[in-house]
Amino acid sequence: MTERGKDEGGGSEFRRVSEELRVRMADGGYPLRSFLPSQNALAEEFGVSRDTVQRVLRELRSEGWIESRQGQGSRVVRSQRIQSSAPRATRSRHPMTLGPLIGEAFEQPEVTLDIYTLTSESLDAHIRVQAERIRAGAISPDRIALRMVLPSERLELPYPRSKGDGADPRPRARLRAITERHTESLYEVLGQLSTEGLVPNVELQVRHAPLTPTFKLYVINAAEVLHGPYIPIERRLMLDGGEEIEAVDVLGLGATLTHHVRDNHPDSPGSVFVDSMTTWFEAVWNRLTEESPGV
Repeated sequence: MTERGKDEGGGSEFRRVSEELRVRMADGGYPLRSFLPSQNALAEEFGVSRDTVQRVLRELRSEGWIESRQGQGSRVVRSQRIQSSAPRATRSRHPMTLGPLIGEAFEQPEVTLDIYTLTSESLDAHIRVQAERIRAGAISPDRIALRMVLPSERLELPYPRSKGDGADPRPRARLRAITERHTESLYEVLGQLSTEGLVPNVELQVRHAPLTPTFKLYVINAAEVLHGPYIPIERRLMLDGGEEIEAVDVLGLGATLTHHVRDNHPDSPGSVFVDSMTTWFEAVWNRLTEESPGV
């Protein structure tokens, strides 16, 4: 089978390139306002056809990551920004980005992540990076425990929606497909680490809540919290088949997150915020578990 046929409709090579470029933009590998390498350079680096690269760039453009102009290439217009008052002694990059924070968490013997999010897209990309570090022998956690709360699949979300026709089901179907694809990927990646004996104890649990996420939440090793709102914006969405529509959507990965750390002072702002968000997540998780035991 040719690469073109293998990639048709968003195959493995298409997803690999798309996810890697998102991670690089989110973590400052391609800084805000910088230009991506040329299509030919990307095709050579990833070992894919230029057609695959063009389709990836169309998707990234439709999602608001990049803007392209004839003869000028593709420029990064979105990245993940994290504001933090915590000491940066252990932070290797400036500005702070999500990748190093997740990376530091995975350097501990026990990794716990409690996530409340609209989709699992950005988390999937970062977990894949850590899985490669584990395979390379750079890190060796004994346990990975990931709990994730996503919106109920039956919930009528207010976004994304078509500007021209609010009842158009296709934007929400696109969102569901993205969520399902990356959630399945998380199960696959973490499952492989367990099956291959690279991590002795791996747990992944997902619950679906009848709540519209207005913010994204990461509770990392019960000691750090990343928290940020979903910002509604107007942008073009690319639907299946290549059709583009004007839509109202939200920024998640591209929105600013605030970083809070529990310290030795239980009454400090950081400690209070981490405790409150940890308590909130635990309450939601326990309620969902009571309503859907064994799920």
